[in-house]
Amino acid sequence: MSSIFTKIINGEIPAYKVAEDEHFIAILDVNPNTKGHTLCIPKQEVNKIFDLDDEMYLGLMQFSKKVAKALEKTVECKRIGVAVVGLEVPHVHVHLIPLQDMDDMRFLRKASFTPAEFEALSYAIAANL
Repeated sequence: MSSIFTKIINGEIPAYKVAEDEHFIAILDVNPNTKGHTLCIPKQEVNKIFDLDDEMYLGLMQFSKKVAKALEKTVECKRIGVAVVGLEVPHVHVHLIPLQDMDDMRFLRKASFTPAEFEALSYAIAANL
């Protein structure tokens, strides 16, 4: 069965897309820790990050860096945090989280935004790529 991310990649489920290339996609997390919380996802459905082949793993990190730099230009923050948890969706994804303090990384505080705010933010980040 396809993961929710595969369904997004295939266009079956809508998402707030930030960036995309042949191998990866970046979307805004719809249950974000902070404004701009973005997920970088390989299009190849693999459950665990260390099961990616070296080329795909390195490509995901390079793609995530590019998105993080654009995110940093778009959302005011002290830095961009990076997390790979992998328990909530069985499809590799890198969390890029704009941080003001350590609690922003804890996945306990959540921010909420309207669809219009999500859409405007996804366009703004994409414009900084």
